[in-house]
Amino acid sequence: MLQRSSVDKVFHALSDATRRAIVERLASGSASMSELAAPLPMSLSAVGQHVQLLEESGVVVTRKTGRIRRVELRPEALAVAEHWFRSHRARWEQRLDRLGSILQEATPDAENTPDTKTSRP
Repeated sequence: MLQRSSVDKVFHALSDATRRAIVERLASGSASMSELAAPLPMSLSAVGQHVQLLEESGVVVTRKTGRIRRVELRPEALAVAEHWFRSHRARWEQRLDRLGSILQEATPDAENTPDTKTSRP
């Protein structure tokens, strides 16, 4: 099986609405599995599967203390996706700027444009 890059793993992890909700909740601080599951319409086991995928992608880390499993966000993992967006944004902005320049050069001035109405004798 092919190894996916870290950016692929992060985007895959964030492709699900439930996992994005978990990440949004963790942005305000760590939480136990039961705290994460409480507002979600699914079982604790299902939330655990989502957290496992987030952990495999490096977006979160879990720590077990006694019987409590706490989940923490790893913001540096999200920086991978942010870097990808920034590099692609810069590239597309350059392309659009070039296209704008080309279109501006190719568009004749309105004063120099011949009248498109045809006159009939």
